Order: sequence, then structure tokens, then C-alpha cells
Amino acid sequence: SISISFGKKIRELRKSQNLSQEAFADLSDLDRSYIGGVERGDRNISLNNINKISKALKLNIKELFEDIYD
Repeated sequence: SISISFGKKIRELRKSQNLSQEAFADLSDLDRSYIGGVERGDRNISLNNINKISKALKLNIKELFEDIYD
């Protein structure tokens, strides 16, 4: 599903920046358990939270969706 593919991409990007889920959650102003749910594909994430995640990763929102397929 798109949620699982997106979550895997977020996990890869987070790890590539050597961020723990907790540190990433702090940077994105989201709860660590929410980040875990996003990374597992359990969450249907809102545009507002996608924006927070892109800012925390210092990436354009478009970059979060590169190579993501349903």
C-alpha cells in the first residue's frame, strides 16, 4: 500500500540522517509512537504532518514521494 511504501521511505530518510525515532519525533513536533505508526504504514498521515516531517528532514515535500508506488 502507499502507506507502507511511504513509511519505509520515511524510515530510510530518518536513518540516513542518523536520527532515532525519538529525536526525529522531537524535530517534527510529533509523538514518537505516531512516527513509529507512520513508518510501519499503520497511519493515514495528514498533509500537515507530512509538512512537519519534510521540515524535520530538511527536504522538500516532493522528495518524500520520489520512488513511492502503490
